[in-house]
Amino acid sequence: MKRIAVFTSGGDAPGMNACIRAVVRGAVYHGLEVFGIRRGYSGMINGDIFQMSSHSVSNIVQRGGTILKSARSKEFMTPEGRTKAHEQLQKFGIEGLVAIGGNGTFTGATIFYDEYGIPTVGAPGTIDNDLYGTDYTIGFDTAVNTALEAIDKIRDTADSHDRIFFIEVMGRDSGYIAIQSGIAGGAELVMVPEVLTPISEVVETLKSGWSRQKSSSIIVIAEGEEEGNATEISEKIRAQVQSDIDMRVTTLGHIQRGGVPTAYDRILASRLGLGALEGLMNGEKNVMAGIVNNELVYTPFRDTIRLPKPINEDLLRMVKILSV
Repeated sequence: MKRIAVFTSGGDAPGMNACIRAVVRGAVYHGLEVFGIRRGYSGMINGDIFQMSSHSVSNIVQRGGTILKSARSKEFMTPEGRTKAHEQLQKFGIEGLVAIGGNGTFTGATIFYDEYGIPTVGAPGTIDNDLYGTDYTIGFDTAVNTALEAIDKIRDTADSHDRIFFIEVMGRDSGYIAIQSGIAGGAELVMVPEVLTPISEVVETLKSGWSRQKSSSIIVIAEGEEEGNATEISEKIRAQVQSDIDMRVTTLGHIQRGGVPTAYDRILASRLGLGALEGLMNGEKNVMAGIVNNELVYTPFRDTIRLPKPINEDLLRMVKILSV
């Protein structure tokens, strides 16, 4: 293999630039030509492809977002779009790909290989930490710390005004950000998609706190919680408790995606980027590079896409114990 390309796809995540840097500099070290593809599969279709060098990735390890930009391409979901993408890769002589993204990115790469035989090795770039085959994904640690900083500040206001705050964090299908930021932020309750938490249990937790003269509470809610979003949950609870309790809702939203990556995310992204590149060089294809028990492993895309990554129930148990 002489020429490879790297791209980012799907939602951006802090640490993606560190991963791009590792792929590019690893390729240069190993004597490969390396190209960057802007805007993911959309750029692949449109031929937005350029050669990169070690200098191309100078001074980016500390930057959030992705210098290669990102996009979700509906056209790549069609056979015609994938044909255009393959033609562009042929034009540049690209023989293999490193894809930094999540489930959608890896699904596209799997179909692309089945049709055209272009091997891809993935690096898990998503703040949700919801990919099977790695303990942590690129951007997750930074997102947790961003959420935690907000929770700490909201705690000050909650305590000053004797309020209940319902804080909604990202995680449409995964409660990893909610559970870790909730534990670190001393939340009284954490609600996640993986485990149903009835409204009655939330009310009971709040009443138990009031009986112990607890005047303020923080409830962290993942956006995919079955009982609804933070606003809906607060309204359900308000209907069941005394009306003079001051309740507020804060949705953290996309601030969790941006920002300077933590040291952990920079190191993780560098390991995964180099691992993805060297896996590709060694004949790996249609796999994701991940870190499990601090060891580099490769997991087939089909398993990464198909298999769930459950939350450790000990973490949920910890929330109950520590909120007493």
